[in-house]
Amino acid sequence: MDVRYLELLRELADRGTVTAVAAATYRTPSAVSQQLRSAERAAGMALVEPNGRGLRLNAAGRLLAEGAVEVATVLERLQRSLDDLAGAPSGTVTITGLPSALEFLTPGLISRLAGTEVEVRISDTDVAEADFAGRAADHDLVIGHSLAEFPEGSDRLFVQLIAREPLDVALPTGHRLAGRSSVTADDLAGERWISVPAGYPFDTVRIAIENRAGRPLEVVQRIRDNRLVEALVAAGEACALLPRFTTRARPDLRLVPLADVRSVRSIFAIGRPDRLQRAAVRVVLSALAETGAALSPATEAPQPRTL
Repeated sequence: MDVRYLELLRELADRGTVTAVAAATYRTPSAVSQQLRSAERAAGMALVEPNGRGLRLNAAGRLLAEGAVEVATVLERLQRSLDDLAGAPSGTVTITGLPSALEFLTPGLISRLAGTEVEVRISDTDVAEADFAGRAADHDLVIGHSLAEFPEGSDRLFVQLIAREPLDVALPTGHRLAGRSSVTADDLAGERWISVPAGYPFDTVRIAIENRAGRPLEVVQRIRDNRLVEALVAAGEACALLPRFTTRARPDLRLVPLADVRSVRSIFAIGRPDRLQRAAVRVVLSALAETGAALSPATEAPQPRTL
């Protein structure tokens, strides 16, 4: 089978819809559908099936999409061997990820890459865990976070732990709990709360607080940008969760640890397995791991996982 057909099936597996594949590959949906039919003729069997108003891979299509990962990995490994003959790793590595993690990782990363022939091109985005595969299709590495051991939406992806960061309760300095050394779920029960959009990792901590206390928090805002959350908490709008490493020190806001609910996020580097065969990507991944370990010494030695 033509490698291009395998790549097309992989794109559909990662991006989910023909429309998304078309947009990412600068083709029309009808052109993508036509190529899927060509792939089916080459395979001698159906590879997709109806899914509502769209299409999805059937068992045979999923089998070939998984095989596409193996083929791409072998090709990249061969390319790396050729690059090794040429000397030190070089090239540009594209990274996208949540701003609050990139903020504390980027300075150390840039410092560790000084003197190498490897450059990074960084863009910031904060997406739900289910979107990691789509982002990894467009970038060499995605910096994501999760409250779980491994992030959702990372099937068929390489995942490596970079750092663990505590999430503290942010309170205005005049709040009744601001003088505490720690707070509990019962302390927070019924409080006005600034959360994140549903599906984003921080929201699972809010749910855990409510379950522990047996009473809901009053969610008054759902905001992704931590700087805006800081400003709203400082103004007395509500309480919130904020990451410890990058929340600004300011006189009108206090960070207090949460005592009886686990509130630590794991920062991961996520990528397609074949991209990780590139020598330049490996250099960047190693630099990210070293940076994360220096910032959060309690983080165990990062162990990669590939499905």
